[in-house]
Amino acid sequence: MAQLLQHLINGLAAGTIYALVALGYTMVYGVLKLINFAHGDVMMVGVYMGYATAFALGRDMRSSLLGVAVVFAVAMLGCALLGFIIERFAYRPLREKPRLTALITAIGISFALSYGFQLDIGFLPGAAPRAFPEVIEPVEWLVIGDRDVVVWNWQVISFGIAVTLMVGLQFLVFRTRFGRAMRAVSWDHRVAALMGIPTDRVIALTFMLSSALAAGAGLLYAIKDTSVSPLMGLYVGLKAFVAAVIGGIGHVPGAVIGGLVLGLVEEFVVGYAASTWRDAVAFGFLILVLLVKPGGLFGRVAAEKV
Repeated sequence: MAQLLQHLINGLAAGTIYALVALGYTMVYGVLKLINFAHGDVMMVGVYMGYATAFALGRDMRSSLLGVAVVFAVAMLGCALLGFIIERFAYRPLREKPRLTALITAIGISFALSYGFQLDIGFLPGAAPRAFPEVIEPVEWLVIGDRDVVVWNWQVISFGIAVTLMVGLQFLVFRTRFGRAMRAVSWDHRVAALMGIPTDRVIALTFMLSSALAAGAGLLYAIKDTSVSPLMGLYVGLKAFVAAVIGGIGHVPGAVIGGLVLGLVEEFVVGYAASTWRDAVAFGFLILVLLVKPGGLFGRVAAEKV
């Protein structure tokens, strides 16, 4: 029973990170019907921004509450700016083009970021993995029995930050004027523009918000995993995309549940089978979900407009 409880805690901690990244996929798909495959690499850029900020602050400052807030703020604001640039100069000119054109562009941006950051030129970090600085010192907050169940502070903090961001996003989408505008653009951006909604601004802000969430998720992942590299965005981004599809791409609560479910599935596979099976079982679970519910757990299959 204790082992099961430990796996539940570990799975939820990992699932919250997948959920945050999956929310970015869902938001962009909701307003543009575009799978932004560069989203994971934007997360990677945010991690390196946090890495540079943490080292600039110094050992003592970065471990303080103010230092942690500064690291997250710099990374999230920097990625929000990057998301705006990508949308403005890469996706906006292709908005009326076939979807395949935008999809290929997204893959191109992904490769440009992931492989460009492997260059050891100027401010670029190079291909070698680096150890993320200790922003949050690991502390055992709860120990049950003879260390049968251990809850670490970073797990609680990660879960708390992730839940706060998710609740805030849910409030933004369903309880604010911007959220109503976002849902109107999601329904039909041409009709929304005719009704006076500034579609370009709404889409740009959506990209900025999703990119900021990706940066926050990336920092939580780096604090947990400690190792960062230019290719980390491809791996985490792909897992988060799987989580978004499991929950129902375009469905905000579904993305959260999909991320949590995927984190639990992976943790149980590692705990009760073998870690080498983790990725295979994750994609097998995705196939199983799509066979039963082609639109995901909470999504629906949309009819194509003629």
